[in-house]
Amino acid sequence: MAVVPASAVPTGRRHKARRRHLPMSEINVTPFVDVMLVLLIVFMVAAPLLTVGIPVDLPQTQGEQLGNEVEPLSVTIGSDGKIMLQEAEVTLDDMQPKLEAILQQDPEKRIILRANRDADYGTVAQVLDRIKKAGSRHVALETKALDEGSDS
Repeated sequence: MAVVPASAVPTGRRHKARRRHLPMSEINVTPFVDVMLVLLIVFMVAAPLLTVGIPVDLPQTQGEQLGNEVEPLSVTIGSDGKIMLQEAEVTLDDMQPKLEAILQQDPEKRIILRANRDADYGTVAQVLDRIKKAGSRHVALETKALDEGSDS
């Protein structure tokens, strides 16, 4: 009687080992979904930070906050006198025609004027005048809420 080595005996292991090395025919989408969820969270956090064109130190008041049904048009005056219409820098002369074009499409568009606390009062008055001449009837000045312990 001849002794046969164990490696020569056919077993199911070798056959399974070969099958294990075959390429997968299905795509694993779990890592893709994980990456997409992380990107979604990053954009949700970063989106509100992209709306402001220049940093503005707003004055403080005790008035009520207005409701935000529709996103208003933002006009910003920096402490250096730079005027921004949304995120685009405009001159005082260019602002009125641009506002007129916007208000022709939506006459009820609300305009929020954001002026730095140190901005020149004359510049603020001229910007308000241009907004009025453009035909806007809905203008609001943006301020910070007054802290309870603060007097400024």
